[in-house]
Amino acid sequence: MHSFPGVVAVGYINEAIDEGNPLRTLETLLLPTANISDVDPAHAQHYQDVLYHAKSQKLRDSKSVSKVLWLDEIQQAVDEANVDEDRAKQWVTLVVDVNQCLEGKKSSDILSVLKSSTSNANDIIPECADKYYDALVKAKELKSERVSSEGSWLKLNLHEKYDYYYNIDSKESSWVTPESCLYKESWLTGKEIEAFWKGYKQRKEYMHRRQMFIDNTDSIVKIQSWFRMATARKSYLSRLQYFRDHNNEIVKIQSLLRANKARDDYKTLVGSENPPLTVIRKFVYLLDQSDLDFQEELEVARLREEVVTKIRANQQLEKDLNLMDIKIGLLVKNRITLEDVISHSKKLNKKKGGEMEILSNTDNQGIKSLSKERRKILETYQQLFYLLQTNPLYLAKLIFQMPQNKSTKFMDTVIFTLYNYASNQREEYLLLKLFKTALEEEIKSKVDQVQDIVTGNPTVIKMVVSFNRGARGQNTLRQLLAPVVKEIIDDKSLIINTNPVEVYKAWVNQLETQTGEASKLPYDVTTEQALTYPEVKNKLEASIENLRRVTDKVLNSIISSLDLLPYGLRYIAKVLKNSIHEKFPDATEDELLKIVGNLLYYRYMNPAIVAPDGFDIIDMTAGGQINSDQRRNLGSVAKVLQHAASNKLFEGENEHLSSMNNYLSETCQEFRKYFKEACNVPEPEEKFNMDKYTDLVTVSKPVIYISIEEIISTHSLLLEHQDAIAPEKNDLLSELLGSLGEVPTVESFLGEGAVDPNDPNKANTLSQLSKTEISLVLTSKYDIEDGEAIDSRSLMIKTKKLIIDVIRNQAGNTLTEILETPATAQQEVDHATDMVSRAMIDSRTPEEMKHSQSMIEDAQLPLEQKKRKIQRNLRTLEQTGHVSSENKYQDILNEIAKDIRNQRIYRKLRKAELAKLQQTLNALNKKAAFYEEQINYYDTYIKTCLDNLKRKNTRRSIKLDGKGEPKGVKRAKPVKYTAAKLHEKGVLLDIDDLQTNQFKNVTFDIIATEDVGIFDVRSKFLGVEMEKVQLNIQDLLQMQYEGVAVMKMFDKVKVNVNLLIYLLNKKFYGK
Repeated sequence: MHSFPGVVAVGYINEAIDEGNPLRTLETLLLPTANISDVDPAHAQHYQDVLYHAKSQKLRDSKSVSKVLWLDEIQQAVDEANVDEDRAKQWVTLVVDVNQCLEGKKSSDILSVLKSSTSNANDIIPECADKYYDALVKAKELKSERVSSEGSWLKLNLHEKYDYYYNIDSKESSWVTPESCLYKESWLTGKEIEAFWKGYKQRKEYMHRRQMFIDNTDSIVKIQSWFRMATARKSYLSRLQYFRDHNNEIVKIQSLLRANKARDDYKTLVGSENPPLTVIRKFVYLLDQSDLDFQEELEVARLREEVVTKIRANQQLEKDLNLMDIKIGLLVKNRITLEDVISHSKKLNKKKGGEMEILSNTDNQGIKSLSKERRKILETYQQLFYLLQTNPLYLAKLIFQMPQNKSTKFMDTVIFTLYNYASNQREEYLLLKLFKTALEEEIKSKVDQVQDIVTGNPTVIKMVVSFNRGARGQNTLRQLLAPVVKEIIDDKSLIINTNPVEVYKAWVNQLETQTGEASKLPYDVTTEQALTYPEVKNKLEASIENLRRVTDKVLNSIISSLDLLPYGLRYIAKVLKNSIHEKFPDATEDELLKIVGNLLYYRYMNPAIVAPDGFDIIDMTAGGQINSDQRRNLGSVAKVLQHAASNKLFEGENEHLSSMNNYLSETCQEFRKYFKEACNVPEPEEKFNMDKYTDLVTVSKPVIYISIEEIISTHSLLLEHQDAIAPEKNDLLSELLGSLGEVPTVESFLGEGAVDPNDPNKANTLSQLSKTEISLVLTSKYDIEDGEAIDSRSLMIKTKKLIIDVIRNQAGNTLTEILETPATAQQEVDHATDMVSRAMIDSRTPEEMKHSQSMIEDAQLPLEQKKRKIQRNLRTLEQTGHVSSENKYQDILNEIAKDIRNQRIYRKLRKAELAKLQQTLNALNKKAAFYEEQINYYDTYIKTCLDNLKRKNTRRSIKLDGKGEPKGVKRAKPVKYTAAKLHEKGVLLDIDDLQTNQFKNVTFDIIATEDVGIFDVRSKFLGVEMEKVQLNIQDLLQMQYEGVAVMKMFDKVKVNVNLLIYLLNKKFYGK
């Protein structure tokens, strides 16, 4: 423990240190109570520096509890300062003595001077005294040459932080820089002197050691060899034991390393611009086709055929059902007889029972079922349709050569059939290329103003929308709109009618229909007059509020589901925007986005919102339908969204909806963002990973399912417009058309014997046969052939396959090295074994997936012959610029690497396609089941009609023959009224230029014609027949549906539509 006086002294000393005053610090150190020994007043400055440094170190130490120096620490610092003083004096002595010896040229004294001035005299080697002297003299002379003027002060730095000064003339020393301090620059410093003699000592010891090694070289080598051997053996045994102890871990590490190496190799294959042959060789096995590949290819082909056939069957069923709807509707409204309906019903039941499937599957054997001559023609057709499918320019030109009504039918049948309704990635890619080419052609040649796309009905846009709303696109629309549309339909309390006049007329019609009396309210009112009625105004306000709420739901559903929008539709929107901008560079972004909106919303989505039952957006039960209120609700929402998409406000006749204009503007901005983002899609080549070589590396050839009628129709159209679409005689299309010759008839197409010439129903039979679908395996005439006609692309494919066979069995760093190195006997044996295995696989390969005969023959060649053929092919390819020997044919290796990458992607896409085809087929089967349910419903309805007719005798009595079918209809008797009587009933409202009291002189005869639902109305004035008009009850019902309350007959007689229908039903149909 420190005494109290000592503690006080410590405080004084620490305060003095902090003040930085050396004299004050010295005074406190000399205090008796401090009891600090060996304090020399001459060293006051150095004491201050050392103590300050010690205290700074303590303050920086986070572990130190106290921040002051205690007496023992102060004593230690004083002792260190005294040691520094002694060391400084020793160095000064060395410097002064050595330099004075050198200046006095006393070479004999240098050894004694060095020994007396150093702390360890043993470090000085006497034998080197002369060398010490010579080196020091030379160093001093060199240093003196650079000095022009100098003083008498020497400077020494201790511990890299304290400076000591000594004057050689006055013998004065100081720890503070003296005033007017000039240094003795020509003298050697202590470090320079010490460096010389230490260096000589080490050099001498090194030379002595080196000589010893030279004298004992043999012994040293033996010792080193033995030591290395012992060390290596010990290390090996230790390492071996370590491996045994960690066997499991080592296996895992090796596996990881191999995986990393394989991963690095694959990254090189995928990412490198020029992957090396050694890497490609490791992955060529991925190009092999396994049994699973063949099974999946066959399954895809089978499902694709089923999907295409089902699409066509459903389309025909849908058309027939729509016609049946019309016929039953006309029956209900007394437009046709029951026998017409029954006749069409029988036709439907035949198709339901499988007649259509029989027709469509007549050609299950495909081309094989035809004669050799017919088969040759069909092969040419296969080449023709392949050319049309892969070169979109021909079809794009053909579309615009035909009249619009003809081109529409051609698009709906032949074009979509040619691309199998885009049932796989390849065909969707090619169809999009057709759409793109045709759209660019149409904009270039037929669009004169930006707005023509919006105001007109562009053929290609119609094609795109039709395709994306068809069988392949219905599921997308369902996902996009079904939930919110179903919510609107299911809301029974929702009523939206924003037309004041319609609201008013519906109100009046309701009153008249319920009472059977004419309303006293006026029939014809303006919007302003309708809005004067409180009930109309209240209903309108409620409708606007409901409309805004429901529209928000539909808008949010659309905007949040951008990813559901078909890629093809988005890509065509992008093409449309870019093409318009290219032709009209001054068009603003808003104008371009408005055109995109016209495609995406107005043409694609809007009809599905207005008529969801017509686009399979919602499921409808047989006989079910959307009522007028539900349809009007959907139509109102669609109208608002259309105004927003086209940035059109409610004005003019829609002025009463102007309160929604702010909402329209906000919605328009949301749509703008949506349309802009919709165009942000990659090109089809990137999306589908397709290029011009894709068909040549895939396993199976493309197949389409097309009717004979469509083949003949396409052939006819191509010949008709050949000059426009292929004007050059050497054009590929012209060559194929020349091979086919004239357009065949159905009978000549099928060949002799296909139809009995004596068949009385020959025309009908040929008509049915023309609808027979056959499968065409599409091939390119210029793909792979023998002889001089081989094009460079085909030669490239054949050469790649040969190279793959070679590098499997012969290794090498470059292709050139492999081709120039002879194959060993073992390599030939291995190659022959591989080819035998391949032949066995090829024997199990389906016919449509087999390689050409020339490729099979090439595969059987020995290894050396293959290499010679490769060399010949490479020289040919080099002449055409496809490869180069300068880079050792790296170009063809890059193509092989690309094939490997594409094969992996193709397998992945094939699995996805299988799932998608299965999903599509399930949806089509459900749709077919719905159609069958609808047919059953119609059958039940017709049976009920027949039963009712048997039990009840009406004015439309129907006689049945033995088969139960109606034979004829007895016409109803005419009905005669005066104008006064009709006016009394409220049917007749007014006759132009005739007073009411003269109505009794006007008579009307209403006569049912032979066409049910059609009435002749004759007017007579004072018994003189004046005019005759014809009434169609279907037209009257349409007027009633549209809210038309008053119509004119004879251009001057105003009648009440509702009461006229009531009168006709009562007098002619007993209703």
